[in-house]
Amino acid sequence: MLVAVLSDIHANREAFEAVLAAAEAAGAERFVLLGDIVGYGADPEWCAERAMALAAQGAIVLRGNHDEAVGNPSVSMNPTATLALEWTRRQLGAETRAFLAALPLEAREGDCLFVHADASAPADWNYVLDADDAGRHLAACSARVSFCGHVHKPALYCTAPGGRITPFVPVAATPVPLLPQRRWLAVIGAVGQPRDGNPAAAFALYDTENAELCFLRVAYDVERAAEKIRAAGLPASLAERLARGR
Repeated sequence: MLVAVLSDIHANREAFEAVLAAAEAAGAERFVLLGDIVGYGADPEWCAERAMALAAQGAIVLRGNHDEAVGNPSVSMNPTATLALEWTRRQLGAETRAFLAALPLEAREGDCLFVHADASAPADWNYVLDADDAGRHLAACSARVSFCGHVHKPALYCTAPGGRITPFVPVAATPVPLLPQRRWLAVIGAVGQPRDGNPAAAFALYDTENAELCFLRVAYDVERAAEKIRAAGLPASLAERLARGR
């Protein structure tokens, strides 16, 4: 089965639509959304409704910290994110708010674990930024292959002989065989707000039969997404960073 794994959509309709279209064109048979459907962008209701529709069709959809913060103002955010969330709360209907609040923090399917942040404490929203963080994550779960988001930068980690964690910087459109003698953690990157210097939306395709993972990037109408952010009265920095991928 070919599984499309997405994370950190952040209410960016243009990026979300582009990724869904690319995944479907590639033959994706299943979708996994690792959370942060809302926050930052100008289309939270549309993105939440699209995630609801995917869930109704069998997709795995998880809760991220921005989704959590919609109904839980005690979640700590920086000032810009806080302003965006205050605006987001006013845009969401009762049904989509209830949907976001009910999403699980993690999901296990076969030999795969899906989670928004670090698996050692999903509700603490810890980032996986380096090999030490990845080691903490892998020590906390038994899955052979796990996937997380939250970081907005694609990365790949695996266990090496002796237990050492080896990091990789994945190359887009280059399939990686996930060797069975190792355990793996894929940090997917962001659909709606990449932060690795590349503005193209990020996602991955996982071939469960061949145990092969391919990180991908998709161009989308960045200026349209930025215009909508500005028109909504959201912080200008949220529009400006899209073109920089930062």
